[in-house]
Amino acid sequence: MVTQQGYREAMARFGAHVNVVTTDGPAGRRGFTASAVCSVTDAPPTLLVCVNRQNDSHPAMLTNGVLCVNALCADQQEISALFSRETNDPLARFTAGDWHVLETGAPALHGAVVSFDCRIMQVTEVGTHSVMFGQVVAIRHGDRHDGLVYFGRTYHPLRRPLPAG
Repeated sequence: MVTQQGYREAMARFGAHVNVVTTDGPAGRRGFTASAVCSVTDAPPTLLVCVNRQNDSHPAMLTNGVLCVNALCADQQEISALFSRETNDPLARFTAGDWHVLETGAPALHGAVVSFDCRIMQVTEVGTHSVMFGQVVAIRHGDRHDGLVYFGRTYHPLRRPLPAG
């Protein structure tokens, strides 16, 4: 039988890109750090984000109906840490970084490797989490290509190799 702790230990060996997922709209501006993000299909362009229903951003994401997945670059580890902490002032998270909007109004982080601006099309409840399926309506490619992954319960930069020659 797989225990909850055994599963968590195994998942610590499963590296994933670090993202800050944001929203804005009638329920306010919120955001959190997530590694449970992946592509679903390219027709229509769709990704999914897993959100713990206890996360302080969860209600706002559902009400606003939009989200932006900001894939962090190697030197944005502090932003990840800020968005992963519990806080009495969720808006204080947005004091770090330079934020703008694409199509939906959800905050997009300037300097991210890439930002996917999405409308939430479907939500499925699984255990403690909501799986939010977002149709990508806009993409902003950053100038940086060095990614940030979380593996073994710590951050690791992914440096793009320099061209040969």
